[in-house]
Parts: sequence; C-alpha cells; structure tokens
Amino acid sequence: WAVQALVTGFLRSTFVFLPFFAFQAYGYLNICVHGDTDELRPWCKAKLPLLYSFIQSHYWGVGFLRYFQVKQLPNFLLASPALSLAVYSIVHYTKLLHQLFQSTSIHEQIIAIVDGRLVEAHESSDVATVLKSEISTGLHNKKQGNTEVKKRKSVAASAASAASLDGNTSTGRIVGDNKDECPLLVLPFILHLTFMTFTAFFVMHVQVSTRFLSASPPIYWAASRILAPARGGSCKRWGYFIIVYFVAYILLGSLLFPNFYPFT
Repeated sequence: WAVQALVTGFLRSTFVFLPFFAFQAYGYLNICVHGDTDELRPWCKAKLPLLYSFIQSHYWGVGFLRYFQVKQLPNFLLASPALSLAVYSIVHYTKLLHQLFQSTSIHEQIIAIVDGRLVEAHESSDVATVLKSEISTGLHNKKQGNTEVKKRKSVAASAASAASLDGNTSTGRIVGDNKDECPLLVLPFILHLTFMTFTAFFVMHVQVSTRFLSASPPIYWAASRILAPARGGSCKRWGYFIIVYFVAYILLGSLLFPNFYPFT
C-alpha cells in the first residue's frame, strides 16, 4: 500500500507540474532556439531558462522583498485580513500538531490512517457487492439471493462498527468536531499554506494574496472555529469582522476588480 501511495503521489505531482514545464519548453524553443540568435533575450542565457520567471521579474517587478516600499503600504493593508487569517490558522494548527506529536508518534499516526483507509475500502467494497447482489438475485433466485445479501450486509455492518470504534482511523473528515482534535492529515495543508503565505508576503504583489490564499482549506477551518462558539469560538467581534470582510470581498470585489482597481 505504501509503494502504491508513493507511486500514485509521484504521478499526480508530475501531472500537476507538467503543463508549466511544457509551456516553458515551448517558449524556449520558439524564442531562444528558433528565434533571432543575434538578439537573444537575457533569460535564454540563464542556467535554468524560465520564461515565466523573467516576465514576472522584468515586467511586473516580482521578486524577494522588491515590493517592500512605502508607496505599497495601502496594498499591504488591503491584504492584511487574508494574511492575518492565514497566519492564525498556521499557528493554531501547528500547536495542535505539536500536541499530537507529543502524545503519539508519527509512525502510529500513519498506521492509524492506513488502517482507517483499509477499513473504509473494505466497507465500500462490501456495500457495492451487496447492491450488486440485490440486483442479480432479484432477477435469478430471490430466496438464495436474500440469504447471500444478509451475509454480506452483516460483514459490512461489522466493518462499519469496527471503524466507528476506532475513532482515530476515520479519514472521511479532515478536521473533526472536537476543537482540540487535529489529525495528521492536516499537516500537508499547513505546510502548503505556510509556503503560499511566505511567497505572497515576501515575493509576490502582496494584494494578490487575497485571492491567492483563498484556495487553502485551513483558512476556512480557522474561520469556522472563530465563528462557531460551540467549537471553541474565540471572540464574537472577530467573527463579525470575518463575516463583514467575506461579504465585502464578494460585493466590492465584483465591482472593483473588473474595473482594474487593486482589489483582488
């Protein structure tokens, strides 16, 4: 199972990056190889010739700390709600993960996740078999089919009860109802959000972080934790602020962004 997971993850990652590198190769062949060799663009002579990086740096001024200017303070203020929520979610779930690693080892967590997925796979296969048996026995032998269906239903029920008894093996929900619960599956999301937040604040045009970070699930997990008092809501005032900000982002953003104002 581990080898299958590694191979599958590698192939999926390859397909994610393949379009980007394919376009870079397309640009290099058309501009640097088949273009005018007397006037090669600077990026063609680089050790790693990336058309995208050159355009971002040369025409848009994107680079590490290049946006840290006094005149860009309004854009930093514009991006502060999204960045603040991202930093809050990173800090919050990092603390929970730290507590998790103190209580149980990573090895035990991985085994629990694998066992949970095996139980779910067994349960889903039994349910599918039960459904197929119901259809086939209805056409052939109803009495014999009912007996077989009952047997398979009992197997599926036992698998479901086993999954419910072991609370740490369920992988159907990333973040549970318990405010202090944080399974190991949260870790990739936090690492991804940390990388995105660092890039948005230090490298990119900071106002773009509003829509750039909106694709990360931990932001909404953290917002729901603040908004829901029953699940450890922090403060109603911050909850109201989040609601107002989300609504304003939808309404004002729909008006400002199409008119080329820096509300992204």
